Amino acid sequence: MTTAPDATPDLPAVPDAELLRLDHQVCFSLHAASRAFGGYYRQALKELGLTYPQYLVMLVLWEQGPQSVKALGGRLRLDSGTLSPLLKRLEAAGLVRRERSRQDERSVLIELTGEGADLRERALTVPRGVLAATGLSVEEVLGLQAVLHRLTAALGEAAERE
Repeated sequence: MTTAPDATPDLPAVPDAELLRLDHQVCFSLHAASRAFGGYYRQALKELGLTYPQYLVMLVLWEQGPQSVKALGGRLRLDSGTLSPLLKRLEAAGLVRRERSRQDERSVLIELTGEGADLRERALTVPRGVLAATGLSVEEVLGLQAVLHRLTAALGEAAERE
């Protein structure tokens, strides 16, 4: 038995026996790539004393400056339960400062310390190393990012409809 050709207009009919093969799952390909990235980043960030999630926080702060915890969480797609301990560790390391907003005491602002700002220069080696490690050209990486952005948006929209 095969899936109906009109079930997915952009795809040819796929035999049902093939649908549940692990190697045919896009989600597994993304999972495997994510784990490979995680392994690479673990080594690349060791010298900076950062974990991958901490690195993502630092990227946002280097790019956009002080942020509320809520804004950081939205940008990184992390909930406050995940983000708060991460920020506490960055603060203990002397890289960020957490401070209640004077305008809204419910809001906590995160800003870089001098040491956190200085770390940016040392971090410049990380994206260059990642690009080299992928074996992809800059154009291929940009194309992959564009596809992943579309995929993320489409899946987000689909989840909201469910």
